[in-house]
Amino acid sequence: MQGKGKVARKFALYPPKEMIVELGLREGQTVRYEVIGGHLVVKPIEDPLDLALKSKKWAKTSIKEFELESEREQDELSR
Repeated sequence: MQGKGKVARKFALYPPKEMIVELGLREGQTVRYEVIGGHLVVKPIEDPLDLALKSKKWAKTSIKEFELESEREQDELSR
């Protein structure tokens, strides 16, 4: 896909909306910039919370177990 955009004040980049949609970007999302062969490459960075919610679950715990582990960790840190 090709398109034109603008370099605005303070060097803000404004690519075409179609490109933003194709990349699956949303407002406020973090992206990674790379310069490869004289070209600017923009890559989305997944939000860690989104990754955790989308990933396959591999463990289970109860609230009680979580609280006990939290208390153990806090006790260890306070020593």
